[in-house]
Amino acid sequence: MFDIEFSHQALMAFFSQYAYQPYYVYGFITLFMFASSFGFPVPEELILVTSGLVAYMAHHPDKFPPPYEGAEGVNVTTLAFVCFLAVFFSDFIVYLIGKFFGGRIIKTKFFQKQVAGKGFETINSWFQKYGGLACGIFRFTPGLRFPGHMSCGLLGIPVWKFAAIDGLAALISVPTQIYFVATYGEVILNKISEFKMFALVVIGAVALIWIIRKVYLKNVRNNA
Repeated sequence: MFDIEFSHQALMAFFSQYAYQPYYVYGFITLFMFASSFGFPVPEELILVTSGLVAYMAHHPDKFPPPYEGAEGVNVTTLAFVCFLAVFFSDFIVYLIGKFFGGRIIKTKFFQKQVAGKGFETINSWFQKYGGLACGIFRFTPGLRFPGHMSCGLLGIPVWKFAAIDGLAALISVPTQIYFVATYGEVILNKISEFKMFALVVIGAVALIWIIRKVYLKNVRNNA
């Protein structure tokens, strides 16, 4: 029998151990943001919420004391700035890859899996409807960020326009999320703890569906 401890206290203990290791936090944020922008299953929103919770811990030393006197905690303003830069530059790199290597990439299996198909049809329809403003819409659309930003390069959106629109969208969305979570971290942790069983059920169901899908696709390929 495996007992999963997912209590409020356990969550706070997990996050608080990083509250006074700012450079580790900034480094991991940058790494995970780049991974998320390239389509890896590391949700950007989860990274931002986790970062904000860590900042909340650092700004409440009365509840989460530092490991030693004078320990430097995660600074909310620095954290928001690091997150913004990590988000913007990872988006920009994906855009540049689409712009300069798009002709080669569209022939790869990776492109066909991540960009082509129904998702690409949606992206094209957004470009036709919103023009260059679609660059900013992708920033607020999980699941279409990577193919959307790559398509901005593929479809010839000027560098200055992509940088301005995506940068403004990131400047609006990223720091506000960090400051919000850093301010109301205790409430968020309480809610996570309240819905722990629901979260575990959802995670288990998603994992089961993923396994079934993998097995089904493997059988289809073997029988093809």
